[in-house]
Amino acid sequence: MSDSLKVFFGMIIGATAGVVAGVLIAPTSGKETRERVQDKTVELLEGIKELLSKEAEEKAGEEAK
Repeated sequence: MSDSLKVFFGMIIGATAGVVAGVLIAPTSGKETRERVQDKTVELLEGIKELLSKEAEEKAGEEAK
């Protein structure tokens, strides 16, 4: 795993922890909180998929050389 990928995952984990803490502390209803957590989870998974796709493309390009 490349260093940039490690840094990205570290940032994602830190950001996720911050969002979760903020959502749990915020004075909203349970339904709103669950919706916000679900939305952030979907965003996170999409970002990870894009990153892994990009990393796979880079590796394929390096192997082709």
